[in-house]
Formats: sequence, C-alpha cells, structure tokens
Amino acid sequence: MGWRVGVDIGGTFTDVALVDETSGQIGIAKVPTTPRDFGLGVVEGLSIALQEHGIAADEVSLLSHATTVVTNAILEGKGAHAMLVSTKGFRDVLELRRSSRPSLYDLFQDAPSLLVPRYCRLEVNERLDAAGQIVRPLDVGDIDAIISFARENKIEAIAVSLMFSFLNDVHERRIGEILRSALPDIPVFLSSEVLPEIREFERASTTAVCAYVGPILESYLRRLEGATTEMGLPGLYVMGSSGGIFDVAEGLKMPAMAIESGPAAGVIAAALIGRQLDKPNLLSFDMGGTTAKASLIKDGVVETTSEYEVGGDGNANRWMNGTGHPIRVPVIDLAEVSAGGGSIAWIDPGGALKVGPQSAGAEPGPVCYDAGGTMPTVTDCNLSLGYLDSEALLAGRLSIRGDKAITAIKEHLADPLGIGVDDAAAGVLNVVNASMAEALRIVSVERGHDAREFSLVAFGGAGPMHAAELAAELGIREVIIPPIPGGFSALGLVATDLKRDYVKTHFIALAAADPEAVTATYAAMEASARQMLEAARIPETDWVLERAADLRYGRQAYELTVPAQSGTVTAATLAELARLFHEKHRQTYGHDNPDEGIQMVNLRLSAIGRIEALELNHGAAANDGGAEDARKGARSVWFRQGGRCVCAIYDSAGLGVGDEIFGPAVIEALDTTIVIPPGWQARVSAAGHILMEHNHDA
Repeated sequence: MGWRVGVDIGGTFTDVALVDETSGQIGIAKVPTTPRDFGLGVVEGLSIALQEHGIAADEVSLLSHATTVVTNAILEGKGAHAMLVSTKGFRDVLELRRSSRPSLYDLFQDAPSLLVPRYCRLEVNERLDAAGQIVRPLDVGDIDAIISFARENKIEAIAVSLMFSFLNDVHERRIGEILRSALPDIPVFLSSEVLPEIREFERASTTAVCAYVGPILESYLRRLEGATTEMGLPGLYVMGSSGGIFDVAEGLKMPAMAIESGPAAGVIAAALIGRQLDKPNLLSFDMGGTTAKASLIKDGVVETTSEYEVGGDGNANRWMNGTGHPIRVPVIDLAEVSAGGGSIAWIDPGGALKVGPQSAGAEPGPVCYDAGGTMPTVTDCNLSLGYLDSEALLAGRLSIRGDKAITAIKEHLADPLGIGVDDAAAGVLNVVNASMAEALRIVSVERGHDAREFSLVAFGGAGPMHAAELAAELGIREVIIPPIPGGFSALGLVATDLKRDYVKTHFIALAAADPEAVTATYAAMEASARQMLEAARIPETDWVLERAADLRYGRQAYELTVPAQSGTVTAATLAELARLFHEKHRQTYGHDNPDEGIQMVNLRLSAIGRIEALELNHGAAANDGGAEDARKGARSVWFRQGGRCVCAIYDSAGLGVGDEIFGPAVIEALDTTIVIPPGWQARVSAAGHILMEHNHDA
C-alpha cells in the first residue's frame, strides 16, 4: 500500500492530488500552468507535492495524468503534418462532411478547418462492396507513391481509411504492413484498428484526428514519462475521455481517447463522492480557469456518448453536428461553456456586457495577478466584490493586486456603461452564472431530468464561489463542496479504473441476427481486451468485460446504446436487447414503437481493470469551540440578496466535523473559496465535505 498521485493541467493552475491508500488521507499542491511546456508545470507540481507531504518516490503506487495536449493541438491548429490515404475517388471525404450545420440559415459560415490539406490526401486503387467482398484488388504499386510522397514532404503521421474496411480490413492491413516497414519512424493509423465502425466520414475523421495529434501526444508523453522515471515514480497512466485510465502505449495507439481527459476525471471524482455519501443522483459542476463543465450522474452511473465533435466554434454547442471534427469514441456526456475564472469581460459594439470566450489563461492571467493582464476577468470581479482575499491566494504564495482589478473593471466596464464598479462586477457574475446555469440545464432538463431531484457537486478553483447562486437558479436545495475542490479533478485520476473501449459494426436486423455470429464478434473484441489487460499487468481476478450494443429503429439514422448480457448469445439475449432498446427510446425521446423493426448496428465492449476502491477521509475531529475557532476575520462582501455587508471569513483548515456556518459568510481554503449567501447554511461532514443547504424559511 502506498500513495496514489494524480496530476491535472488546468487553464490557470496545474493540480496535484495525493491519497494515502491505507488511511484515505488527501493532500494537494498547486502550481501555475506552463503553456510554453505543460510538462514543466507537471514536474514542478509533483516535486512540490512530494516534498510538502513528505512522500518518497518509491511510496507512490499509482501515477495518473490528465492532459490537454490533444485538445489544444486541435483548437490551436498546431498538430502534426499528416496525410490521409483513401480509396480512389474518396479523397475528399473530410471536406464533403455531412450536410449538418450549426447555424442552419447562415449562408456565410465556414466549415471547421481541415486537419489534412487536399494535397496530402492520396488515393489507392482498391474497392470492397457493402458486404465486405473484394470488387477491385489492392494495387500494391500505388503504395510506392505514398512512401515517396511521405518522405519528400516530411510527413509526420499517416491515416489510412478505406471504403468498407470496417467489414473487411485485408487491404488496410496490407497497406499498414508496407508503410510501417518502409517508414518505421512515421506512425500509421488504420481506421480498421482505430474505429472499425460504419459511417465513412466519422471513421475517416477519427482516424485523421489520431494522425494529426499522435506525434504531439507521443512527444509530450515520452518526455514526461522520462522525467517521472528519473524522479523514481512508477509508470505513467493517462485519463481517457470515457472515464478510465490507460497506459501510455495504449494511448498512443488511439490518441483520440485523450480528447476530454481532464473534464472526465472530475466527473469520476464526483461519482466517487456520491457513493461515499450515498447520494447516487448528482449534478457535477466544475469551474476552472477557462471553462465550466456540467455533467449528470443518475443512480451512480456516469452517462457517456459517442456523438462528439472537437475543434469547432467555441461558442457553439459541442454536441451539435457540424461544429468541429467528429470523433467516434466514448466521451462522458457533459456540457462545457467558456466561463472560467480567467474569462475576460468586455462590451460589444452594441453596448452589451459579454463574458468570454476569450480567456486570460495562465499567462498573463487575471489583472489582479499582476502578471501583465489588462482586461478584467471573472476572478477580478469576484475579488472586487469581496469574495476573494484582496492580498493573497494559495496560502499567501500568490500575491494579489486588488487595486489593479478595480481599476480595470472601472476603465473597461463601469465607466463605458455609466455604472459603479460593484454594479459592473455584479453584472459580469450575472452573465457568467446564466451561461453556467444553461450548461447545467443541458445535462439535466434537456435530458428529461428534474434538476431539483439532484444534489450539486461543485468543484474547480472557482466552482464553490458560484455554486449556491446556480443551485438557487435551478431550484436545487443541496450543494456539496468536496475535499480539495480546487484539485478535485486530479483526485478523480486516482479513484478510477483502467478502461479501454472497443467497437465493431455488426449491421443486421435484430430479428435476423445469428446468435453465433454475434457471440463470435464479442469474442474477438474480448480477446483484444484480454491482451490489453495482460500488457497493463492487471491481475485476471480484477478484469471486467462489459458488453453493449448500438440499436435503432429500422428507419432511423442514429442509434441508442444499451447493455448486453455476458456469455453465449442466445435468442433470449437478443430479445432482452430489444426490450432494453424500447425502454431507453421511451426514456430518451418520450415514446417508443414496439411494432417497429429494430436494426443492430454496432457491438461494443468496455474492458475494465479494477483498481482497489478508495475511501477518502479528509475530515477532522470536532472542535470544542465550533466554527468560531476557524473564524479569521471579517470583510465587506457584496451579495445579490442585499448589496454589501460585513460578513465573517473562515479558514477551512480550522473547521471540524459538525461545525455549522450560516450565511452570509465566506470560507477560504488553499485551493478555493466557498461563498455562503444569505439564506444558506453550511455543515462539515465526517469525511470533510462541506454540505450547503438553502433554508427556504430564511
């Protein structure tokens, strides 16, 4: 038994969470994120964390990391110089896309930029039919031209996506063998290995994304892996977008799995808190430096989806077709908005107050950090209203210039609008809170759930400051502030299992499906899964293989995923799939049609390597003096319920189990600040959670 360590790179800070596997004790360290080289901040954070908590490198049993490298490469257009190999006549599949557009009536909107330019898309003579039968044999001579082109143009990665290769991969495998032999230093991604699934555009897009970000991710992870090895730390794991970790080798086979690495970790941590508090229905709310994320946990289960696009318009709904580059990998179903502590407030030409999507990020950061920022941010507004300490953050390690924040708000917001600084700052918070409330509605109300039946788990450096106002907006009565909320996503990195998802198209009417053929398809995926789990050195007793199937009504275009039974597939197994599909269709869309034929489209498998569950313990003994022992002073704070008032300020480190605090009040911690508005009260649980409740009688 030892310590588990998780490192999460945020927009402003890099967080390190540490958990003692025996006692459940939690530790945290925070350092500024280093955009010029994210690995520098990771190594610095690890060094500080181990030193501050007196932990030797050989005491670390698990090291997990959430990285933004993949997402940033796509958003910034700084991926590898990649090429795409396609069937003759289909080189433009990435440009043809789908007919869906985020703004239906905007005739001047541009499609997302191409990851692979047209001159880097080459064709080969070959063709399979819709049954996977060879119509035209592969012309091996065409591969010589691909090799020459790659060398002459200094190609860094190659994607291969041929028509109907998800049914028969013989041609793709042959191309892969030749390219990997002739170009050993260039990674080759085959669509039949990345995503053997129906839909040509989505399959080609996912494979192209892997090629575009693969070399960037490999360079980053190899350097980081080398640095952590030199520190004497164990092998590095990476958080995947579906909520599980995987080793570096597995991640480099499928780089798209790391797209939503950090946000996924936070949701997994929220689910852990729900199990510990016996609260299975939660809304997860994560507000960091650049964005705010919301997700829903129902009956302890985190919902995932494979309908996801990355790299599109930051103002658009990421789940809307046509906004970015589709990746068909399981992603935790969350809504994200450009609303973080570093989001910049500004006034548009029409005189309207706006917040984001531009962010001050980690460099230069908010104006109050005094590192070169000039435009007011959400953090500057929180500071001017009294929510934040006006002199220092991070236990005094980060000096604050409150005067500069107020000056920036006055110059850029208050004076142009003809209002006071408090009114301008409050207006910024109203705008950003409305945006974040909408994200919470997307994952709850728009999914058919009543938000009032859920508790809100608020974390991230800025989340606990805004949580009570958001809960009031949605009618949520209880807010849970977990231990180390500012590093909570990092905590999720050490509280999850190893996980890898597999998919294979099996396109047939469910009524006509052959149970033996379905069994064989699952068996093939399970064989790959066992190899992966063995390579990751997970004991066989900790293996879990979970089956699922994508189904739809015969005249529909998109599917719903339902769980499938393990073991040999029988007619009863298929009948149960049909029952579950009708039930989920009714839950999702409000209706079902039992008389309509069902189409089986894809078979799925989640391979899980169980890692021993953690029991977190961040509590303290009860204080004889109660919360008053933790009181550190008072200051003027603005509240929506009545303007400015002088309210008590508490140090979270001095709070004990059972302590109660009645709003208005502010609780300060190393990694966050918790705002308790009038009409709310907070109580410290035995495990160190702060539970806030709205007193409707207040």
